Amino acid sequence: MRIATWNVNSINARLETVLAWFREARPDVACLQEIKCVDEKFPTEAFESLGYNVALNGQKTYNGVALLSKTPLEDVRKGLPGDDADDHARYIEAVVSGPSPIRVASLYLPNGNPIGTDKFAYKLKWMERLNAHARDLMALEEPLALCGDYNVIPAPADADDPASWMTDALFQPESRGAFRALQWLGLTDAYMAADGTPGGYTFWDYQAGAWNRNHGIRIDHLLLSPQAADHLAGVAIHRNARAMDKPSDHVPVVAELTLDG
Repeated sequence: MRIATWNVNSINARLETVLAWFREARPDVACLQEIKCVDEKFPTEAFESLGYNVALNGQKTYNGVALLSKTPLEDVRKGLPGDDADDHARYIEAVVSGPSPIRVASLYLPNGNPIGTDKFAYKLKWMERLNAHARDLMALEEPLALCGDYNVIPAPADADDPASWMTDALFQPESRGAFRALQWLGLTDAYMAADGTPGGYTFWDYQAGAWNRNHGIRIDHLLLSPQAADHLAGVAIHRNARAMDKPSDHVPVVAELTLDG
């Protein structure tokens, strides 16, 4: 089973690029972030024609997450528990059915900039809620993958120029500490477990020639429960997607698990 995560930075603006990648990569499950549309405006039929079942938690103009699966999605849950007043469409989870079911979540963690503002406080509070929910999911002792744009640079090796991120919310001690706290629950960073080579960047800004200079960061992660991590066979970062026509500033990350989909 191949599980992909990709911040597409507006699904309708980049539809042909995204579909071209899907046709080539053929993931079994895909977690998309920043679809930037309400559910009714998502190009569901285009993905159904490729054989995918679709579950959405969309939002006009901003945010929005999606789950796509070759097999039916069950027990679909929209929104991260813990704050009924939070109207940001940043989380969706479901059980991917099949001979070996796995619970998968697509999440888009708040950016949090600038630090010292309500936006940074919201980011940290959201991570606290994610930690609490992940703790509950871990108690189920089932295969689990929490996939998405975490907007966290875990370590200096995950940035081409760490010094330039010192005042950014993505690289603050609080953000990195909250990410480590998720791992302390027993979750495995799939890329670090399968590869871990420095320079495994997943995001390059559109500005200042970041892509051509390889001024990237690693902020798109798949965190796996022990029951999923035991089946981890490899992780691939699809860097070439950044060079496609009308690319997202993120690229897909694909984990391969030896689970029957």
